[in-house]
Amino acid sequence: MSDKNKKSFGVWMDAHNATIVGKEEVDNEEFTILGHVKNAGADNNSNEKNANNQEISLTHKFFKEIASKMPNIDQIHITGTGQSQEQFIKFLAETPQYKNAVSSESTSNKMSDENLIDYITKYFN
Repeated sequence: MSDKNKKSFGVWMDAHNATIVGKEEVDNEEFTILGHVKNAGADNNSNEKNANNQEISLTHKFFKEIASKMPNIDQIHITGTGQSQEQFIKFLAETPQYKNAVSSESTSNKMSDENLIDYITKYFN
């Protein structure tokens, strides 16, 4: 299968926001924004253990919501700030549906939707 026919996706993410880029159809050359996902973060919780458990639960929900916008990944490039990309790659590797996807990552500052589309298009072409 050539790279042109692979289901390729790009994600810019930090701990609270994600922007997903992909192709509506595999045959289409154009990458588009498939969605935005937000993670509100944990509530103010006086119990540190409960706050930590809530944060883990919300992060897992955040990752599931991002993945739901990308059915059948062949390859994915994840960029952004912080450690969220590494955690998301680990999440994908541990999820049976996504474990065979080829993942790569980089670090970048927040960018506009148009710049993200350009960045991912250049990355995969």
